[in-house]
Amino acid sequence: MTPRPATLTLRPDPDGIAQAARLLAGGETVALPTETVYGLAADARNGTAVAQIYAAKGRPDFNPLIVHLPDTAAAAAVGDLSGDAERLADVFWPGALTLVVPLRPGAGIAGIVTAGLDTVGLRVPAHPVAQAVLRASGLALAMPSANLSGRISPTTAAHVLDRAGGLDGRIAAVLDGGACLVGVESTIVGWRGGLATLLRPGGIPAEAIEAALGAPLARATTVSAPDAPGQLASHYAPAAPVRLDADTARPGETLIGFGPVQAALTLSASGDLTEAAARLFDTLRAADRLGRPIAVAPIPHHGLGLAINDRLTRAAAPRA
Repeated sequence: MTPRPATLTLRPDPDGIAQAARLLAGGETVALPTETVYGLAADARNGTAVAQIYAAKGRPDFNPLIVHLPDTAAAAAVGDLSGDAERLADVFWPGALTLVVPLRPGAGIAGIVTAGLDTVGLRVPAHPVAQAVLRASGLALAMPSANLSGRISPTTAAHVLDRAGGLDGRIAAVLDGGACLVGVESTIVGWRGGLATLLRPGGIPAEAIEAALGAPLARATTVSAPDAPGQLASHYAPAAPVRLDADTARPGETLIGFGPVQAALTLSASGDLTEAAARLFDTLRAADRLGRPIAVAPIPHHGLGLAINDRLTRAAAPRA
């Protein structure tokens, strides 16, 4: 894409929020903080604006985007939130849950957002800055993570502007709302064959969703074309190769520790999965800057560990 002027950094005050809303209404792209990661926002009803997301990220155009709304009522005007979807929205919104539901005819969402599917991913974020921009702009915002496609997701404004995998000069502005508290993307739930299905582990543990439903979630099988974000085999990847379930570093590797596997870089020395999720992408970035292959200690496969292992598995996958 043609380089543009350096990306503006906006403060999370009324003037910064108003400027972000004006840019979005004018068809520009703006990176915003959410409780999960920073997202790259554009007006979801403006196909030309959304195309700038794909261009800035280098994102495959068959990979759908999540639409962010200020509240459940606004989301229900875009997608069919009935049955179990309504129950989950009542429990977890605003928050780190995306629901993939049937798209309402006449909702006006640009076809590029849904990659031509008849379903749409919806989320009501909890972050006050994201909420302020949604309400000031009055827009439904398509918003994937604000990084080059397939690279490490950003959890600070500095990550968005990072020369390695960031978007400086590719987007109009970033609204600096500080570090994201959750640190991994939203959990995505959709319905396949009538069954509530975990499409992507994320910031809300699957066990909590199953408790709200009173039934287990089905697990998504591999698909040839994604019906939700974060399903590509290689994703969230640093430049360096990644080796998983490592108890020690091999010669020339950088080790990322967890719990009993101690290292200078660690996701959580105490083995706390919440801390590990919040630190995941920042620690991968720090390891990548050292310019050596990366080894990562074993992470438990429960609670937020499911989301952490999902991101690490994709980071370690063979690259195209």
